[in-house]
Amino acid sequence: SQYSAVDTNPLSVYIMQPIWNKIIKIVPLWIAPNLLTFSGFVMILFNYFLISFYDWDYTASGTSPGLVPTWVWLFSAFTTFCAYALDSIDGKHARRTQSSTPLGELFDHGLDSWATSIFVLSFFSVCSRDNGKTGVSVYTMYIYLSIVLFNFMCSHWEKYNTGVLFLPWGYDISQVVLVAAYLLTGTVGVEVWQKPLLFGYYITDVLVILLIGFSLFLSFPQTLYNIHRAHLKKTLKNDSLYEGLLPLVSPLLLFVLLTVWVVLSPSNILAKQPRLFLWMVGVAFSNVICKVIICQMSSTRPELFHWFLFPLALVVYAAISGLLGCMEEAALGAFAALVTAAHVHYGVCVGRQLSEHLNIYIFSLKKRVQE
Repeated sequence: SQYSAVDTNPLSVYIMQPIWNKIIKIVPLWIAPNLLTFSGFVMILFNYFLISFYDWDYTASGTSPGLVPTWVWLFSAFTTFCAYALDSIDGKHARRTQSSTPLGELFDHGLDSWATSIFVLSFFSVCSRDNGKTGVSVYTMYIYLSIVLFNFMCSHWEKYNTGVLFLPWGYDISQVVLVAAYLLTGTVGVEVWQKPLLFGYYITDVLVILLIGFSLFLSFPQTLYNIHRAHLKKTLKNDSLYEGLLPLVSPLLLFVLLTVWVVLSPSNILAKQPRLFLWMVGVAFSNVICKVIICQMSSTRPELFHWFLFPLALVVYAAISGLLGCMEEAALGAFAALVTAAHVHYGVCVGRQLSEHLNIYIFSLKKRVQE
């Protein structure tokens, strides 16, 4: 299917696009677009592990403000901006080098589906977890992450039904806010997040209100409206309601199972291991969405139940019934490792199959020799 995306965000159209159009001119023509996409993702990942090293349990900014060195925040601003730039120019570069392929589209959206959670998890280190005075509770973190992932899911569910990806306005805004937040933290210090800004509200409260506002009152209604409009125009990809709603089943069940675990965990697993738990949420979600993206691109039907749901259901049952006892953290670690390994393996396999099928290299513009 021909890739089509619509971007109506004024910030993107009037400010960022002209910047990207200048940056793209520097990129040598021999560089493969997928290399740009992947480099951006690796930067986000490296940055996430760097922050995790200094702040494993999300307490550094709250209890001991100097724990994360200033250069780490400035480096975060730099990597976030670079990843944002690379993610914004990879498609332009593909058109410039006449190398746009379904593999590139999948690579871009697939990595985005994982990067989305990593951006959020890195940012939590800035606001730190609740210490009684300032910070955000781990439950709030879980809810934010879920809202952001819900937004991402909506835009791809919409593309599954309409064939057009309407780029959510929240994307550019969130990237600019993230870069600004890291710069602010690096220059002023984490203390800036711990002083009330206006009327006793903290900056974090304002960002949260913005996030929820954008998601529930802008992105989601827009998605429903676009699908409704396609229905009226008779351009919907799927005739039946069942077909149209099918991709939502696995992500929603995933969310239900995870929430049951969070709420009913005997050892309060989210409070004990917030970083590990939220990482697992992000990876599991990314894999579920990647399958929807592939179905949407290949016009095939998504399966009703993603296979992750079965081992997850077992682990959740064993945890909340008390069967795991003191092994709950170990089980979370094992499940997080399983999901991460399965996701990486899946990505590598799909990439290889597509590169063989389309007879192209993933990271090079050289032509494959026909066998």
